[in-house]
Amino acid sequence: MKVYVIGTGMNDESTLTREAAAAIADSEVIIGAERMTSPYLSSGKTVLTTYKPAEIADYLNCSTASSAAVLLSGDTGFFSAAKRLLPLLEDHDVKTLCGISSAAYLCSLTGHSYEDMRFISLHGRSANIAINVRMNRYCFFLLGGEMTVGELCSRLCSYNLGGVRIFIGEDMGSDSEKITECIASDFTSYENVSLCSLIVENPDCIKFIPSSMSDSAFIRGNVPMTKAIVRGSAVSSLEIERDSVCWDIGCGTGSVSVEMAYRCPAGTVYAFDKSAEAVELTKQNSMSHSCDNITVREGVCPDILENAPAPDKVFIGGSSGNMLNIFRCATNKGSSPDIAVTAVSLETLEQACRCFEAFFYIYTVTQIAVTDTRKVGNHTMLTAQNPVFLIRGRKS
Repeated sequence: MKVYVIGTGMNDESTLTREAAAAIADSEVIIGAERMTSPYLSSGKTVLTTYKPAEIADYLNCSTASSAAVLLSGDTGFFSAAKRLLPLLEDHDVKTLCGISSAAYLCSLTGHSYEDMRFISLHGRSANIAINVRMNRYCFFLLGGEMTVGELCSRLCSYNLGGVRIFIGEDMGSDSEKITECIASDFTSYENVSLCSLIVENPDCIKFIPSSMSDSAFIRGNVPMTKAIVRGSAVSSLEIERDSVCWDIGCGTGSVSVEMAYRCPAGTVYAFDKSAEAVELTKQNSMSHSCDNITVREGVCPDILENAPAPDKVFIGGSSGNMLNIFRCATNKGSSPDIAVTAVSLETLEQACRCFEAFFYIYTVTQIAVTDTRKVGNHTMLTAQNPVFLIRGRKS
C-alpha cells in the first residue's frame, strides 16, 4: 500500500502544503485524530479516527485499499507520533510529508529565530525546565498533560528565574488563536487552554558550563563542602553526559550536585546526605542556581540508595564508613557507573582503592594540593589547603 504520513500543520487545511493536499486527495483512506479527520467525514473516503500508532499499523496491514493518508498534527519531525509509527510500516511504500511545526509557527508570530533554540516537550511527559532556561537564551516548550503555563512560571520563579520573558501561543492557527507576552513572575496563576506552546527568553543565560565555581557562589552552613579546584577535577573526571543519571553521596552544601546538574540538563542528579542541614542547603543551592534536575534525599547510605534509579556516574564525597556497601548498591542495579571518590585521609584512600579492586574497576589516584595567594601589606603570601586524593575508576 502507498501510505502518506502527513504533517498537517497548525490548522489542518489552512496550513496544509499543496503536496500534502494532493496526497490526501489521491488517498482512499484517511486516518488521524478527530481534529484532523473531521474535515473529510463527508469526502466519500474511508475515515478512521485514531491517533495510536499500533492501531493505525494494524488497520493498514489488514486493509485492501491501495493508498492511505495518515494525518498528524504539526510537523512529522517535531515530537510527532511519526517517530513511533514509521517503524511499524516497513511493509508499505511510505512517503513522509512534513508540515508546519508549532515552534516555527509561534516563532513567526513573535519574531523569533529558532536555529539556536532549545526544544523541550512537556506534552504528556516530564522534563527539566529551569536548568534548560538557565543554560539557553531561548527555550521552546510544547505543553500538554499536567503542566500548565502557571505551573511552568511557578517553577521558574522557585528556581530564581522569575524575570524571564514568556511568549505564549494558544489554539494556534484556529479562530480563537491567542498570543500573550509576559514576565514569568506575573503569570504563576495563568490558566491556559490545552493546546499551548511557549517560548522562554533569558538574555542572562550562562554562556558556558560552570566548573570549579567559586566557593562563595554557594550558600554555606556548618557542613563540609568540596572546594572549587577539587570539585571541578572530580566532576570533570566523571565525563558526565547530557542525559546522565548521577549520584552525589554525602552532598554537603550541594556544590558538587550543582556542577553535575549543569552537565546533565536532560538527566537527573540524586543528592544524598544523612544531615538535615546538608539536605536543606543542597535544596537552597539547587534553587539559587536554577538546577531543577537535582533531587535531594535525606538518609543514611546505602539504605537510602535502594530505591534510587541506577546511576551512570557516582561521586562519593562522604561515606560514613559505608563505602563498600555504597559500591555494592551502585553496581548491583544493572549498571557499571563511573565512580569518583575524594579522600582527605590515608585510611579513606586505602578503603577506596580496596573497593575499586573488589568490584574489578580500573582506577587512578591523583593527589591535589592547592595553594592560594593572599595579600599581606605589600607582600603576596601563600595559603595552602589540605591535600586531597581523587580516586577515579571505571569498569574495564
